[in-house]
Amino acid sequence: MNRPISALCLGLAMLAMAAGCRTAQRQNAGASSLDYLTYATIWFQRSPEARALYHQGFNVARAQLPALMAQGDERPKAVIVDIDETMLDNGPFEAQEVLDGRNYSDEFWQEWTLQGRAQALPGAVEFSQFCDSLGVQVFYVSNRLANELEATLRNLDSLGFAWARPENIMLKESTSSKMARRAKVAERFEVLMLVGDNLSDFADAFEDRGDDWGLALVERYRHEFGRRFIILPNPMYGEWERSMYGSYSRPEAEKAAARRDALRGFR
Repeated sequence: MNRPISALCLGLAMLAMAAGCRTAQRQNAGASSLDYLTYATIWFQRSPEARALYHQGFNVARAQLPALMAQGDERPKAVIVDIDETMLDNGPFEAQEVLDGRNYSDEFWQEWTLQGRAQALPGAVEFSQFCDSLGVQVFYVSNRLANELEATLRNLDSLGFAWARPENIMLKESTSSKMARRAKVAERFEVLMLVGDNLSDFADAFEDRGDDWGLALVERYRHEFGRRFIILPNPMYGEWERSMYGSYSRPEAEKAAARRDALRGFR
């Protein structure tokens, strides 16, 4: 009897070890595929330079807004802002991707957003309140999904953001393009300023960046940045990635190769 039991124990132990190895391999593969995100997320979460850039962006916005109001017409005034990495800090979600070795999915993202725990980015709440003090409405135009509205509203309101109400939060419906939502605001308001971390937060022209990743478009609109367009830092993700990958659905190995190909060295 001892011999079969010993063999059985040995067999079970080997199976457990094999399963553990497979699990570790999967976790390591996931972690490896997200190594590129580690430095960007640490910079975003921990560097004083990132914090300084947010203060700088919102300071510029506050300085420009009264002048833009004075130049405007008789319509009610509005400012359009993005939410994620503009007003709310989702660094903890990006960090969790790295820690878990788990790639983005809508389900994983909503594990985070539906908690309504994101913190405000530096200067964001104060800027919304400054707009309110001038009688300027703030519209939050985001590609969060409709089922995230309640949690997003609760999150914004808990932090003291002005104009945190359902009619001022415009989430994604059928398309990630924000053109129609900006146009809807512009039907009733003069849109003085747009604030975001992605070029497509600002103008329809940025929807198609072209082969140069949108560099020529930035040059064309260069006089609007720091005036009507206030861009904030986000090294973790964005539509600029599409210029690199072509498609987000490519295998991870191909994405890794694309990131390396995008580098420009001195040799």
